[in-house]
Amino acid sequence: MKNSQLAAIIKRLTAMIESTDSDVQVRRFEREGQERCIVTYDSNTEMFELTESDSQQVYQFDDIDLVTLEIFELLQD
Repeated sequence: MKNSQLAAIIKRLTAMIESTDSDVQVRRFEREGQERCIVTYDSNTEMFELTESDSQQVYQFDDIDLVTLEIFELLQD
């Protein structure tokens, strides 16, 4: 059975929340070596910001499930 992509995304986002290195954490999400989006997490505001690499559209989320689904969809295209 193939590992869940959703679980892997949630694991990376949870690591961002739990990190104490700095107030803002940044992760890049790629598919086949091509960057699909950049996600930042600001621990002060507890908000995720997702920037689509192709369109440079920016979205903000306060819910880990919603940002996970958006990342998942970008990785499926």
